[in-house]
Amino acid sequence: MNLTVPSSASVSVQGLSLDFGAVSVLKSLNLDIADGEFVVLLGPSGCGKSTLLNCIAGLLDISDGRIFIKGKNVTWQEPAERGIGMVFQSYALYPQMTVEKNLSFGLRVAGTPKDEIARRIARAAEILQIEPLLQRKPAALSGGQRQRVAIGRALVRDVDVFLFDEPLSNLDAKLRSELRVEIKLLHRKLKNTMIYVTHDQIEAMTLADRIAVMRGGVIQQFDAPPVIYNRPVNRFVAGFLGSPGMNFLEGRLEDGKGGWHFAADGISIPLSTYGFERNPVAGSAAFGIRPEHVALNSGEDWPFSMTATVEVVEPMGSDTLVWLLVAGQKFSVRVGAERAPAAGETVTIGFDPMRASLFDGEAGKRI
Repeated sequence: MNLTVPSSASVSVQGLSLDFGAVSVLKSLNLDIADGEFVVLLGPSGCGKSTLLNCIAGLLDISDGRIFIKGKNVTWQEPAERGIGMVFQSYALYPQMTVEKNLSFGLRVAGTPKDEIARRIARAAEILQIEPLLQRKPAALSGGQRQRVAIGRALVRDVDVFLFDEPLSNLDAKLRSELRVEIKLLHRKLKNTMIYVTHDQIEAMTLADRIAVMRGGVIQQFDAPPVIYNRPVNRFVAGFLGSPGMNFLEGRLEDGKGGWHFAADGISIPLSTYGFERNPVAGSAAFGIRPEHVALNSGEDWPFSMTATVEVVEPMGSDTLVWLLVAGQKFSVRVGAERAPAAGETVTIGFDPMRASLFDGEAGKRI
C-alpha cells in the first residue's frame, strides 16, 4: 500500500483498520485534517468514533494503515510522543490535589522547569477563566468548572493537536450549551487543530469546520455542516442529522409523460426541479425533505402541494412541530408558534423538490 502525506494535513489517517479478534471495528478509514481545523467525529453509540480517536491518540494499536501528525509517522509511537492533548468524557482529576496541582502534574512529571510551568498555568487559567479556582480542590468545583480544569490540563501541554472525547456528555443541557460556546471561542483563540467526538448533532453542527459522520466503523460522509445537512450522501446521514429527522416517504421513482416523478399511495411529486446527482432508474425509492423546508397554509404556488389532516401538534417554544399523514406515512412540518394549527384541522402543505433528497430503495444512496 503506497501511502503519502498531504502537505497541508495536520492529522492524516490513511487506510486505518482495527480488528478485535474476528470483529472488524474500523474499516480502511481515510481522513485528512487541515492545520487549525475543527473536525467532529459524529455518529451513534458503537459506530467507532471514540475508537478512532483513541487510535489517533495512541491508546489503541491499529491492525493496518498509518497515522501522521504534523507530517510525522506516529503509528507506533507512545501517546506522550505524539504531540497531542486529550480531554476525556470523565474529568479524571486528582481529588487530593488543588486545581493548580492538577494542571501542573503532567508537566512536573516531565521535568518541566518551574517558571515554565507557572507561565503555562497562568496562560491556561486566563484563557479558561479559572484563575479564582486555582487553590480549590475538585470537590469544591461545579461540573462545568471541573471540565474547564480538564481542558486546561490538556492546554498546558502546549501541543499542536487537541483530542476531545465527548467532554460535555456528563453536563446538563444548559451547561453544555454554555461550554459549547466556550470551546468554540477557545478554538478561535488558539487556532490549534481539534478533533472532537460526540453523538450530539447540535454540538457537531455548531462546533465543526467539517463533520465526519460514522456508522459501523466506516466514515459515511466528511464535509462542512451545511453540505451534510442539505445534501446527505445516503439515507443514514439524512436521518441522523436533524431534530426531528428528515421526513421519508417510501414509494417509487417513475418516468412518465411529464418526466420523472415520485409516486406513493395516491400522491405524485414532480421532480422537474430536483437536481439528480446520478442517472435515475425506475424502482423503489425514498423521498426525503426536512420539516423546515415544508410550507403550511402559505397560499403560494408550490411545485407540489396537497391537503392533509393534522394528527398531533407539538409546541416547542419558539416554533411548533405539526405531524400529519402524507401517503399514509408520518410527516412533520416545522412552523412558527403563532401559526400552529389545531389537531384535526385540515391544512395545505407545499414544497419545492429542489430542497429535497431522493434515495434509492436498496442501498439508500442519494440519487
